[in-house]
Parts: sequence; structure tokens; C-alpha cells
Amino acid sequence: MKPFDVYPLFDIEPVKAHDCWIWDKEGRKYLDFYGGHAVISIGHTHPHYVKKIEEQLEKIAFYSNSVKIRQQEELAKKLGEHSGYDNYALFLCNSGAEANENALKLSSFHNERKKIIAFEKSFHGRTSLAVAATNDASIQAEVNKLHDIIFLPLNEESAFEKAINKDTCAVIIEGIQGVAGIHSPSDEFLKLLRKKCDETGAVLILDEVQSGYGRTGKFFAHQFTGIRPDIITIAKGMGNGFPVAGLLIAPHIKAKHGMLGTTFGGGYLACAAAIAVLDVIKTQQLTTNSQLVGDYLIGKLKTIEGVKEVRGKGLMIGVELHFNATQVRSDLVFKHQIFTGSASNKNTIRLLPPLTITKAEADQFLQGFALTLQTHLQSVSQ
Repeated sequence: MKPFDVYPLFDIEPVKAHDCWIWDKEGRKYLDFYGGHAVISIGHTHPHYVKKIEEQLEKIAFYSNSVKIRQQEELAKKLGEHSGYDNYALFLCNSGAEANENALKLSSFHNERKKIIAFEKSFHGRTSLAVAATNDASIQAEVNKLHDIIFLPLNEESAFEKAINKDTCAVIIEGIQGVAGIHSPSDEFLKLLRKKCDETGAVLILDEVQSGYGRTGKFFAHQFTGIRPDIITIAKGMGNGFPVAGLLIAPHIKAKHGMLGTTFGGGYLACAAAIAVLDVIKTQQLTTNSQLVGDYLIGKLKTIEGVKEVRGKGLMIGVELHFNATQVRSDLVFKHQIFTGSASNKNTIRLLPPLTITKAEADQFLQGFALTLQTHLQSVSQ
């Protein structure tokens, strides 16, 4: 038996990692400016994180949600304090797709409707309803196309106002669109979504799976605008590599036994990992670091020849080039030992480093990136 071949792979095998660095089996050292799809929030193998998981593993690793798990209550309390949503409820699951799937289903339980509004270039996951709300037909099977979902242009207020009505179940939007290449909803647009959802009884879902957990310089990207969604979905940086995700649910959405469920969600090890992440974000002031180093990177990137546009906030950055970025990413890995991310826009490189990244490490990336672009531009001009 062999792995199901669905991923294009770099011919690199990591065997060790620490903070913002990865080593392959040949002993080569790489600067991680992608964090495994924005997953590594507090740095690889952070000692507090490792200790918390080890301590929990020695006590009890798993039991189902049929018993009281004190760590879930601890996590919910700390998450409420960190995020500013202490009066919301927390439902724990395993992945961003599962979080969005449950958020959409919970919305329909709440208002007994089925029409969903999503946005062009969106990505919400690969489970059945989440992928139906993802604007990418290439990853949707026929079975995913049975849902009542419409896609609207991001930030076009008139189109949204015409589409939403009292048949709308939910509006789902990313705090910042990640896979699309880092595109942000405007403050005015988010405020309009909140206003119209209030007027129609639709549920406003903020997908903060990639843009949450301090990555943008706020705990959640939508907090730059000041709105409060009905449901917030979280994952990725929440567990720093351990599979954990969740929904933050507003008080007016009521729970019923059997409404939602999960076997592994909110297990002891997942909670230990998630609690450790919040501890480190607080003690090392990583949300502030994200903003400071992110602002530094964005300013420097805008001065590099070959860069068309720089988008994003904090350490969630999209760098659009005047040409296809595939070879640039490959050269960064194999010539400068720097990992970066791709986007559905092939001219765009995504930068999602651990929130522990320093200015010195940012400078190392900037130097390698500038040299790579310079070499590429010289080869094109010859």
C-alpha cells in the first residue's frame, strides 16, 4: 500500500523543527515562512507546548465526550479572555472544515432556513457543506452541489443587499481570504453584513480558521472592524500542529443535546495543546509581535523590484508578482532554504510564518526573496 497521490510534493523530508526552522533528513536547515498553512503559531516544538502535551499524555490521553472533561472548561475560559468573547460558548471539533460544516449546520438549526451566502474566491474546507460554500468547482464532486448556496463578489455592497433576505440562513465570510491570495473584506462591507443579518435574522459566520489566533495583529481579523459575529470558526494556529478546532457561538444561539457531536473533538491532548498555545501567545506577546514584524515586512516588500502588490495584515501577507510565482517559490526552497506558500492566484506568494518570527529572520527572508526576484527578472530580460 502507498499514500493516495493527491498532493504535489517538494522532494524534501523534514525530520526536525524548532521555532521558525526546519531540518530535512540530509541536515539542511530551512526558514519556515509558511508555518504549514498558517498552523504553526507559537513556533515548532515550543518547550511549554511539548511539556503540556507530555504531562497530559502521562495522565489520560482520551475519553469520549460522554464524560466531563475539565480541560475543555479551562480552554473555554482562557479563549474567552484572550479573544474578548467570554460570553460566547465553545464547541470543539478537529479541523477548520469541520468547524465550518458545524457552523453552517448550527445556523440552520437556529433559524430553520437553508439559503447560504458565500463569496467569490472563498475557501472554507473540503467536507460536504464547507466545500459547497467554497468557490472552487475543481474540488467539488457532484454530491457537493446539492446545497442552496450563492457566491457574491467580495466588497460589492449592492450585490449583497439584493441577495440577502428573510430566507437567508447564513452569511459566511473569511476574516481575510487566505487561499485566494490574501484579500480583505472592507470595514464598511463587514458592518453592512452585520446590519443586514440583524435585519433578516440570518446568522453571520466569520471564518477565522487562517486569520485568527493573533496572526493579523488582533486576536481575530474582524476585530479591526469592531463587529461581533454570531459564530466564529477557528482551527490551524489554535493547536500549533495538533488537530483541534472550534466554534465560538453567541449567547442567542441555543444548544440542544444531540444537535452537534464529535468523537475526538475536545479530547484531553487537543485541549492541552490549545491551552499551551494561548499561554505562549500571552506570555510572549505574539499578537503584538505579529503586528510589528508584519508591518516591517509589508513595508520592505513594497520596495522590492518585481513586486506588483502587497496585501494583508500582520503575519498574513500576500505578495503578488507581475508573473507566475511557481518558479520563485521553488527557487526560494532549493536555493535559499526558505518555505513559502502558494495561492489560487498563481502570481501570488503567501507568507504565514510562526508568530515568533523576528526582524532578523524577516531580513533573511527579504534578502533571499529579493535575490530570487532579481535573478528571475534578469533571466526574463535576456
